[in-house]
Amino acid sequence: MAALIALSSNSSSSAAILASRARTLIPSPTPLSPASFPAHIHHKRNFHGGIGTGFRRRARRSIISNVAAPDISPTEAAKKLTDKESQRPVYPFSAIVGQDEMKLCLLLNVIDPKIGGVMIMGDRGTGKSTTVRSLVDLLPEIRVVVGDPFNSDPEDPESMGMEVRERVTKGEELPITTTKITMVDLPLGATEDRVCGTIDIEKALTEGVKAFEPGLLAKANRGILYVDEVNLLDDHLVDVLLDSAASGWNTVEREGISISHPARFILIGSGNPEEGELRPQLLDRFGMHAQVGTVRDAELRVKIVEERAMFDRDPRGFRESYKADQEKLRQQIASARSNLASVQIDHDLRVNISKVCAELNVDGLRGDIVTNRAAKALASLKGRDKVTADDIATVIPNCLRHRLRKDPLESIDSGLLVIEKFYEVFS
Repeated sequence: MAALIALSSNSSSSAAILASRARTLIPSPTPLSPASFPAHIHHKRNFHGGIGTGFRRRARRSIISNVAAPDISPTEAAKKLTDKESQRPVYPFSAIVGQDEMKLCLLLNVIDPKIGGVMIMGDRGTGKSTTVRSLVDLLPEIRVVVGDPFNSDPEDPESMGMEVRERVTKGEELPITTTKITMVDLPLGATEDRVCGTIDIEKALTEGVKAFEPGLLAKANRGILYVDEVNLLDDHLVDVLLDSAASGWNTVEREGISISHPARFILIGSGNPEEGELRPQLLDRFGMHAQVGTVRDAELRVKIVEERAMFDRDPRGFRESYKADQEKLRQQIASARSNLASVQIDHDLRVNISKVCAELNVDGLRGDIVTNRAAKALASLKGRDKVTADDIATVIPNCLRHRLRKDPLESIDSGLLVIEKFYEVFS
């Protein structure tokens, strides 16, 4: 018993010695006061929603104008993009054999982006993705505001971000540069935050500022948004695309804040009909519909295989051999874009287009509008300032095919139904 008491007293004395040493080595913490906070935290008491030290309990919606802009200038970004393209050469658009319907639909949308995009459906291995990505070389340049993440148009208020519009209202002179139309790939596994944009968490934690980090829709503004295998896209992303395609604006609601930015893009989708159908709401948002089939001509198949082998063996040399054709097509597109406003279409032709749509029971007026725009773009591409009936006959199957009501007992192709009705009305 005495031994236990002695051991306990020794332990208590040892613990007291260790505690006294710890107090000498570790200073006691000083009480926190408002003056001890960093300046960027102490002065953020006016923020709501839980970011900062002083905030109200009731979060409210606030319109945020500050955007987390990239640190690099647009010139440096364009240079990096050019270097990237030179490292990964793209198959030339003019080298693609066959598939004239798909190529024409893509060119018409580049000439007039208001057509509303292209839906390309066809067999696997028919060059759908290759053709769309080869369009990058032919895209013209546009004027944008320097440093703006939304590619704002300095002359069109509807295509300006909120910050640029405020600067214009104040009478500021905007720095302007030219850049190529961008093509943005939307992967199937993308999250909604990556597509729409979200709060810049890093800036919020380090600076106490609610900044918006733009997503893919912001990057695709005034450009092209390409979705490969669009019929496999998740429903919630389809809803986002539907909303943006309908209004031309993307609205983000995150953590008690709200921000809107322009999201006007050419929507291009491709897919295999055997892998699933597309929702009718999204299908109607595509201005044109192109069907792609496998090439059956043996000579053409051999030519495609040989040229693909040449490209894989020497990509830069193969691109160099088509440089003149690419430049000619690029100039043709630029000329068609500049002359598009002067192209006219007779009133009788407009009436006949509407008759075809009405007799085919096409829902809504989007089919009428797209057919008129596509016919004018085709006439401009051919160097004419007046639309003919042949122009309408070329584009009307692609504009109305996907808008017809599906009859499960109907075996004839919907494009042939449109052509039959066209010749019946226009005759």
